[in-house]
Amino acid sequence: MATQYHNLINGEMTSNGEWLDVVNPANEKVIGQVPACGAAELDTAVAAARAAFKTWSKTPIEDRRAVVQKISAIIKENSDELMRLLTAEQGKPHAQATGEIIGASMMAGAQSTLTLEDEINEDSETRLSRTRRVPVGVVAGIVPWNFPVMMAVQKIAPALLSGCTIVLKPSPFTPLTTLRLAELIKDVAPAGVVNIITGEDSLGPLMTAHPDIDKVTFTGSTATGKKIMEGASKDLKRITLELGGNDASIVLPDANVAKVAEQLFWSSFTNAGQICVAAKRIYIHEDIYDELSAAIAEYAKNVKVGDGSEQGTAVGPIQNKKQFDRVCELIQDAKDNGYKFLVGGDVDPSGSGYYVPITILDNPPEDARIVAEEQFGPVMPLMKFSTEEEAIARANASEYGLAGAVWTADPDKGVEIAEQLETGTVWVNEFLHLSPFAPFGGHKQSGFGAEYGKEGLLEFTYPQVITVKKDNVPA
Repeated sequence: MATQYHNLINGEMTSNGEWLDVVNPANEKVIGQVPACGAAELDTAVAAARAAFKTWSKTPIEDRRAVVQKISAIIKENSDELMRLLTAEQGKPHAQATGEIIGASMMAGAQSTLTLEDEINEDSETRLSRTRRVPVGVVAGIVPWNFPVMMAVQKIAPALLSGCTIVLKPSPFTPLTTLRLAELIKDVAPAGVVNIITGEDSLGPLMTAHPDIDKVTFTGSTATGKKIMEGASKDLKRITLELGGNDASIVLPDANVAKVAEQLFWSSFTNAGQICVAAKRIYIHEDIYDELSAAIAEYAKNVKVGDGSEQGTAVGPIQNKKQFDRVCELIQDAKDNGYKFLVGGDVDPSGSGYYVPITILDNPPEDARIVAEEQFGPVMPLMKFSTEEEAIARANASEYGLAGAVWTADPDKGVEIAEQLETGTVWVNEFLHLSPFAPFGGHKQSGFGAEYGKEGLLEFTYPQVITVKKDNVPA
């Protein structure tokens, strides 16, 4: 029988006797079961969070900070166990799983150092006015399957530090590591402060509509984000949405081909391309296009795709069957339209596991689905451009605006182009770097609000202004 994991509700590990299977994407075998929760379990968790909020919101921030730091330490202390479980349910290679676990610990630890000071608006002879930050209340956190631990911790840490309580829902595809973490931290915070419950995708709308939830923080697709926004509008819940991206990289003609080929490859293919800020469209200047595209393709031929638990694997499987089918559909569309492949393009239908070979396309048109849509898999289109103005216009011609990158030997030129890209984050000569002290969020249909940094922490609070008239005190 598969190992059964339990929810964390009001300080206790619980189940309702109904179970969901969790599958290893590398071999399609059931590796665990989690509770299939619905409205009843959600009501219990929200009630616990609401009751805990009364005390937790008044707990000194230094005490709340200590709880977040303890969570950070527990993740680090149990990193090897959590890493192996993460690879089994998500598919990413051990090295990348370790990076996620340790990264989650470091992010929580770094964010615990943030503060919420009062701001003085006026201090005159007649009046003292200050703005304080008040915790929003009960937060619903809805987490995706590509970085389940990092995204869970990124919602838990600022919620707790701000004085909020939280009900967190992992993806039904990747709930195991999060529930194991719940078991490890269940006694760190007072009962009800952190609640983690599992269920099908249908549980998400119940959370969005719940009358006792004050804020929803969601990471996932733009389509789902729009539904969350619609549901939250009924009672004006606060929302933070980190949504999809079709992130463009621009490679200028002065870029060092030998140096950037490997970096560009991993900017697209880390976590099998299942990263919201992965490079999903790469525009290369025509002067170096042939040389650089050949170098990237040659590098790709030596990268092992396979089970993330096997030594030497660098790119794992697609995490779930639905996403696997979508990536295969995009590859087939490229074939049907006669686009040229530099590497890959042939998915082996035999055997188990959701494996897609590393696939690189050679200069498909701008209206190709593989260019216009977010692929979220190990498929990368390379495109040729002639002028900076053309590259910027093509990069910006998207409904998304999450991230982008510029590669050049001239950092000042890189910044000049970066400032013209319509995205929330732009890297110059690097990729996939997020700081716990810098805000992260999207433009256009990539969402709104921020995570990380002081701005991310403030998302869990309201401003309250208190004004005292100094010369109007009764005798």
